[in-house]
Amino acid sequence: MEKLALAKLQDYQPEKFTKRIAFKKGESVVFVLNFMPGQELPTHTHPNTDVFILALQGSGAITVEGVTSPLGQGEVLHLEGAEAFSYRNDGAEPASLYVVLTKVPSAEYAQNI
Repeated sequence: MEKLALAKLQDYQPEKFTKRIAFKKGESVVFVLNFMPGQELPTHTHPNTDVFILALQGSGAITVEGVTSPLGQGEVLHLEGAEAFSYRNDGAEPASLYVVLTKVPSAEYAQNI
C-alpha cells in the first residue's frame, strides 16, 4: 500500500499552475493540478485515455469541445481522451484538481511541471 497526504501535492505558485504527481503505475498516472486565481490549463487532449477529474478545492470553469461550464469543489467528471478541454480558475481562491489518466499517452504526461 502507498499513501499520500493530498495537502503535500497542493503547491501553488504565483507565476504558473503546478502539476504534482501522486502515483505512476503501469499505464495510469494520478496527479494534482494547482491554480492560483486567473491561472489556466490550455486546451489539450489525451488520446486513447480516459480522464477523471475531481475538483478538490476552489472553483473554476472547464471548457470541453468549446462548451464552458462551472466546475466547483466536490464535483467530478469523466472525459474521453479525444475530447479537447481546458480549465481556468475564475474564482478568488486557489483551486486544485485531482486527475486520473487511465492510460498515459506519453511519458511527458507523467512528469511534474
